[in-house]
Amino acid sequence: MQLREEILKEHSKAHSLSIARWIGNNPARLDQLVQLFLFDEYRVVQRAAWIMSLVAEAHPLLLKPHLPAMVDRMGDDNIPVAVKRNVVRVLQHMDIPEDLQGPVMNYCFRFLEDPAETVAVRAFSMTVLARLAKQYPDIKQEIVLLIEDQLREGATAGFISRGKRTLKELGKIKG
Repeated sequence: MQLREEILKEHSKAHSLSIARWIGNNPARLDQLVQLFLFDEYRVVQRAAWIMSLVAEAHPLLLKPHLPAMVDRMGDDNIPVAVKRNVVRVLQHMDIPEDLQGPVMNYCFRFLEDPAETVAVRAFSMTVLARLAKQYPDIKQEIVLLIEDQLREGATAGFISRGKRTLKELGKIKG
């Protein structure tokens, strides 16, 4: 399969699932997808992002070797929102290696505090930070303040729901 061409053929859930099944647990096929996801044109990146999130749900450990490049890409100024959103989405469900925890924390705090950031990126960042707060309880109060501040300023229903759930979770962390 010519992955790039296949990605461009159609944009549907059925097609994305089909490609994700083709990738399966195959590291070489995932390597191709990650390269497209991180560095191709916007339309390819956007479609590859959806497929990558499907692969990550089924085979999270398969993505582990790609985490440094994915986290690195989050620091690019011109990062497509699809890349940012899906990297943070994937990170919510993974154990983040210790050497990446600092950069991930920095990016997620930056995304969460930016009112111009998309709701999805801020919500996923909230979850990643809450998970990291279990290891680093010192960050708990900063997360709580950011969420409470944004809830006061008016947020979408999705952000409010995620914010309340995250605040409840953070209340259980000793810090």
